[in-house]
Amino acid sequence: MIDIAGNILKLKSELPPTVTLVAVSKTRPAGEIMEAYNSGQRMFGENRVQELLAKRDLLPSDIEWHLIGHLQTNKAKYVVPFVNMIESVDSLKLLKTINSEAGKISRRIRCLLQIHIASEETKFGFTPEELISVLDKGETADLQYVKICGLMGMATFTSDTVKVRNEFRYLSDCFNMIKKRYFADDPLFRDISMGMSGDYALAIEEGSTMVRLGSIIFGERK
Repeated sequence: MIDIAGNILKLKSELPPTVTLVAVSKTRPAGEIMEAYNSGQRMFGENRVQELLAKRDLLPSDIEWHLIGHLQTNKAKYVVPFVNMIESVDSLKLLKTINSEAGKISRRIRCLLQIHIASEETKFGFTPEELISVLDKGETADLQYVKICGLMGMATFTSDTVKVRNEFRYLSDCFNMIKKRYFADDPLFRDISMGMSGDYALAIEEGSTMVRLGSIIFGERK
């Protein structure tokens, strides 16, 4: 029997105060999410829009939902009205779509820009060069309904801790460069979302401010 509440409390006691815990609740039933909620956890991450919409109606309204999976532009309109943050913004087209949908309801959406740091081609995200080009051209300057709050990345799924650490360090270096060059006077550009259940300790050592943890809280998915 998995002690979900106990796992949450243990993690919160161990994580540095500078690191935010996002409990990854994808594929988890509402009852398990409520166990985490009742232990004080309020921030939950979901990968799929349809699953998130189904759970939203079953769970307390003060949950802060994070969309952490790839978001198709045609589905942005469904999550923009209520998500707390979209961590997985992986293209300028998606960022503009979120801004457009948010503008319709006059709601500003917090976003993280996803950087491709892994060796797997299946991962999404900007390359640093692509993101620098977008920012150099000022293509985000007029997007008044999105608030860019930092970067997100996913390391390669491997047991090679040196490789994983190097990927996290690379993302941290990207964050520092982009912060200094484009967001130096913006206190809200402050988050580096990196680290999951198998590698979050390395991520924190390399500068993560937000970890996305699922199996270490809820157990392995069945």
